[in-house]
Amino acid sequence: MRVRLLALGTRMPGWVDTGVQEYAKRLAGDIRFEVEEIPLPKRSGQDTPALIRQEADTLRKRLAKHPGARTVALEVTGRRITTPKLADELGRLRDLGQDLSIIVGGPDGLCPTLSGSCDMQWSLSDLTLPHPMVRILLAEQVYRAWSILAGHPYHRG
Repeated sequence: MRVRLLALGTRMPGWVDTGVQEYAKRLAGDIRFEVEEIPLPKRSGQDTPALIRQEADTLRKRLAKHPGARTVALEVTGRRITTPKLADELGRLRDLGQDLSIIVGGPDGLCPTLSGSCDMQWSLSDLTLPHPMVRILLAEQVYRAWSILAGHPYHRG
């Protein structure tokens, strides 16, 4: 199965790519983690609602390239999920042969209509996290969830 993070924004600092790649390469064959970077629209002269709609249209097009995948919107108001619950969800989807697409919005957040159309809304924290950290945090948590499923000693909790 593939876990794809569809992330608005490109040109992350090198430490972000290094961190994501480190966890992604640790994953064994049954679960893979990928980041699909999506360029942000130019912000000059457009109002915020128009930018959010434009970003949502771009995200919808990317989601359409992965038919059948379960979709998760990352939202501050989403449901909190524990690492063991993430492992359960990934194991269930893996066993069904289904991929998972996780979307994170741009600097102004996700379009509420797009978020509402996703299968689930998750919150990583009550804190506002910077987008570079979200990439690494998700890569690590997918690896940690895989380690639970595989009986690997990485997760000790």
